[in-house]
Amino acid sequence: MGTPQGRHVAAIDQGTTSTRCIIFNGAAEIVAIERMEHRQIFPRSGWVEHDAVEIWQNTRAVLAAAVARLDIGTRELAAIGITNQRETTVVWDRSTGRPIANAVVWQDLRTQDICRELAEIGGTQRYAARVGLPLATYFAGPKLAWLLRHVEGARARAEAGELLFGTMDSWLLWNLTGGVDGGLHLTDVTNASRTMLMDLDTLAWDAEIAADMGIPLSMLPAIRSSSEVYGEIRAYSALGGVPIAGILGDQHAATFGQACLSPGDSKNTYGTGNFMLLNTGGNRIASANGLLTTVCYQLSGQAPVYALEGSIAVTGSLVQWLRDNLGLISTAAEIETVAASVPDNGGAYLVPAFSGLFAPYWRDDARGALVGLTRFVNRGHLARAVLEATAYQTRDVLEAMVADAGVPLSVLKVDGGMVGNELLMQFQADLLGIPVVRPVISETTALGAAYAAGLAVGFFTGTDEIRRNWAAGRQWEPNMLDAERDRLYAGWQKAVTRTFDWA
Repeated sequence: MGTPQGRHVAAIDQGTTSTRCIIFNGAAEIVAIERMEHRQIFPRSGWVEHDAVEIWQNTRAVLAAAVARLDIGTRELAAIGITNQRETTVVWDRSTGRPIANAVVWQDLRTQDICRELAEIGGTQRYAARVGLPLATYFAGPKLAWLLRHVEGARARAEAGELLFGTMDSWLLWNLTGGVDGGLHLTDVTNASRTMLMDLDTLAWDAEIAADMGIPLSMLPAIRSSSEVYGEIRAYSALGGVPIAGILGDQHAATFGQACLSPGDSKNTYGTGNFMLLNTGGNRIASANGLLTTVCYQLSGQAPVYALEGSIAVTGSLVQWLRDNLGLISTAAEIETVAASVPDNGGAYLVPAFSGLFAPYWRDDARGALVGLTRFVNRGHLARAVLEATAYQTRDVLEAMVADAGVPLSVLKVDGGMVGNELLMQFQADLLGIPVVRPVISETTALGAAYAAGLAVGFFTGTDEIRRNWAAGRQWEPNMLDAERDRLYAGWQKAVTRTFDWA
């Protein structure tokens, strides 16, 4: 597998709430991990920002700390892969390396007016045939358009070639490879496919869409495959010369790490939000049921692999909301104990449309609602309603996916921070009526980036090795009666309609 000069491969996992570095050995086992959280900035209702400089500093810190923890030298690190929160948008000055504003996070709603303006011609599906995405606040292109409109002098500087755009992968790669001193301005096909600016067939930027949004093409990074040597680290001497050889958006990385490498394979990640991807191979399926068409991954020199995706904005962050905003629990882990104090939701449903509703509804006018309340409902019922909201939203997406693909799913592979919650996973299996399986290695996002980087430098031999490495760790079997499953889900569907037309 690895050579004596490279016995390990590392992944930078730049997520919505934290940045991590995880180092794997040749058997794809975790040997070191470091993590740092960054601030969540909420300037006004509906706005979510990150400090891109803080994230870059944290990235350097966790990378150095993970390498130090393992006490390995540069010669023992074969390659580094990057995986990142998608759609979060950074614009920076190419000569100073300073962002012109805070990064606009994928959850942010400020681009509603721009999306509605663009939808006046052709509706929300105006560009879907080319880019696989509806006009929605979720995606990076409208966020970039907003920054160019609202940051003083930004448009003129962009048109003069002074500014660069990127999602977090591009921002980190540029800094790692030298920054103002020759840093590489690149992205991969998976991240590019989340901007609304890349044609899914040509894998190139669409000049017409960019012009519609007022975006100069000179700002955009070059698009490359998900697994190839892009360049070497030049940011600091300790890791100088180590190749950066893999880039995947976080959900694509988790799909790759879960070995969903054949058409029909699927996974669901339970994180800040939930994201279910179904590998459709070389077949680019246009969804008729509110899903996204995206690039799943592309290996160097090979044709792209496509996927259908169902994106849910608020799942794990709903638990944080219950803890931080309402104070009903003191730690995220406590929710399972509180929810288990009652046998059911007591008739209460919580629809977390804090950022509108994503798949399969795509309603930016929706806002959160807690319905079905009676004097009977207590703290335990609310905790249970919070957990159940994740499972109900997942069923919404799974049913849309089955309708689009025409093939029922027989098992659901899961990963992410919430899959340690046994109550949630059992309820998920009950609600779907199929087994839910968690792999032995649950850090599948970082693992996917490590696989992509390792494949590019020969550290891993090929996709067959990835398949062999995957192993089930825990499986939940459904044990709910069909009538009860249908009754609960009907209540959820009724609750969802109460959130529409609010904003």
